[in-house]
Amino acid sequence: MSEQDRRAHLPARQGERRLSAAQFQHLSDVPAAAVWLANIDNPNTRRAYQGDVEAFVSFCGVETPAELRLVTRAHLLAWRGVLEADGLAAATIRRKLSAVSSLFDHLCNENAVESNPVAGVKRPGDGANEGKTPALSDEQARKLLQAPRGDSLKAVRDRAILGTYLFHALRRSELAGLRVESMAERRASCI
Repeated sequence: MSEQDRRAHLPARQGERRLSAAQFQHLSDVPAAAVWLANIDNPNTRRAYQGDVEAFVSFCGVETPAELRLVTRAHLLAWRGVLEADGLAAATIRRKLSAVSSLFDHLCNENAVESNPVAGVKRPGDGANEGKTPALSDEQARKLLQAPRGDSLKAVRDRAILGTYLFHALRRSELAGLRVESMAERRASCI
């Protein structure tokens, strides 16, 4: 790592330039779509959205970022029709449209496009309020929380893990990745 790169990671002193002119220019040249994608925290969502946007761009034959300005609602309606004809699930079509909409929202915020062509495109409603994963009943959740018996440290820990899992509807990988540092205390201010 060069001295300049090392310094770029240190806290800035007032009035000190942290990026070289070349670094500044390099970051200015990053495509808006790459910035949008990098701002999606969840790696699963990022991967899915990237694939969805790539599929849409391929469908339209868009070859340059400037061509995104030419995309209209008609393009999205045609793509939605193809997705439906391919027999994709309603939830998958909604996600794909959401991915493209999210990109165009970002492009709108960056003044790269005038409007979001996905706005106003109806999304399939089948099963919109219900996932495919069967949910636990209240009784099943209570039994699960009562499974770790006793007052041992392990039982208390296991109940806390299960309670967090059930209350927040986390994926197993998200729960397994939690660390003490993951916890943030939020308190409402009393006025």
